[in-house]
Amino acid sequence: MQTSFISTLDALPARKTPLMERFAALLEPKAPAQVEAMARESQIITRRNFGRTMRLFAPLYVSNECVNNCSYCGFSRDNNAILRVTLTVEHVVREARHLVAQGFRSILLVAGEHPRFVSDGYLEECIRALRDFVPSISIEVGPMEAPEYARMVRAGAEGLVVYQETYDRAVYEQMHTAGPKKDFDWRLACPERGYEGGFRRIGVGALFGLGDWRLEALRLAAHLEHLYKHCWKSTFTVSFPRLRPAAGGFAPMTDFPDWALVQTICAFRITFPEVGVVLSTRESAPLRDALAPLGVTTMSAGSHTEPGGYTGAGNDDLHLTVRGRRVEIESKEEAGRAEGQFGVADERSAHGVAEMLRERGLDPVWKDWDASILATMMA
Repeated sequence: MQTSFISTLDALPARKTPLMERFAALLEPKAPAQVEAMARESQIITRRNFGRTMRLFAPLYVSNECVNNCSYCGFSRDNNAILRVTLTVEHVVREARHLVAQGFRSILLVAGEHPRFVSDGYLEECIRALRDFVPSISIEVGPMEAPEYARMVRAGAEGLVVYQETYDRAVYEQMHTAGPKKDFDWRLACPERGYEGGFRRIGVGALFGLGDWRLEALRLAAHLEHLYKHCWKSTFTVSFPRLRPAAGGFAPMTDFPDWALVQTICAFRITFPEVGVVLSTRESAPLRDALAPLGVTTMSAGSHTEPGGYTGAGNDDLHLTVRGRRVEIESKEEAGRAEGQFGVADERSAHGVAEMLRERGLDPVWKDWDASILATMMA
C-alpha cells in the first residue's frame, strides 16, 4: 500500500517541501516581463524533453447517467430535464471507428458515475471491443478499487484520468451534495489505486473556478510530487480545466484569467520538466493556439462531450432520468442529442487543429503507443 497523500495535503500551505517552495514562488504575482521570461524557459524545457511533438486524443463519452450531485456538472443527478443515454457497445465501436477515420489512435472513454449503467463489466466489454483497432485507450470514469482497475488494464486500457475537481475540502463538500463522489479521501487515493491496478499513464488535475487558483495549483503540484515519489513506474499528465457553461447554469465561484493559466502552465513545466501537460477544447481556439508552444504536450481536438456526439449513435434511446427512474420522452426523432458535460469552446476539426500545430512548427502525433511494445519486451 502506498503512503497516503492526505497528511501532506492537510498540512498545506503552511508546510511545504523544498520543491513546493520553489513552485509556490513561481505562482507569486509577477510583472508581465517576468511571466514572459517564464514562458520562454517553459518552451525551452518542453523542447528539450518532448521535442516538437503534440499528442492528440479524443474523448468518447459512453454515458451521461450519474448518481452524483455535483453543482458544476451538466451530468448532475438533479438535472432532471436533460436527455440521457448510455451507448451500447456497438454504438461505442461506431463512435470509435469514426474517430479512427479522423486520424485518432488515442481515445479517452468518459462516463458519468452510475453503477447500474456503467459497471466495470460494461467498460471491460467496451475496451475489448476497441483494443484491436485503437492502440491507446484511457478511461475517465467513477473511481474503482485496485482489482477493478486491474481488470480494465487486462482488457486493454493503458491510461487512467481522475481529477480531484477541488483540493479544498470545504469547497468540495459544498459542491458534492449526494452520491459516492462526496467521499473526498476516497477520490484523492484514486491515482494510487490505479497505479496498483497497473495503469502506465495516470492523469490528474483540478477544476479551476471553484477555489483559489494559486492554492489549487499548489495542492495539485504537491499531489503530483507525491505520485512521482510513490508511483514512479507510471508516467503522468496534469490538466487545468476551467469551468465552462453546462446544464444547471452553474457560474464559476472564483476567477482564473488567461494570464493565470499561462503562469500555471509555465510553473508546472519548470518544476516538473517531464510531466505531460494537457489542454482541452474547453479553451478557445486563439488561446489554445497561443499556449500550444509554451509547455503543452497533449491536446484534445474535434471534441464532443455528449454520448453519441460524433455519429448520433444512441439517439433512438434518449430518455430522462428522474429520481433514479427512466422516463420516456414523446418524440425521440425531434429530441436532438444527449446533454453534454460542458460546452466546447474550440470547435475546430481534428485536422484543423493538426494544421494549426504544423503552422507553429509542432508535430501532431496521433499514435505514440501500441500494446505490441509490451509483448515484444516480454518475449
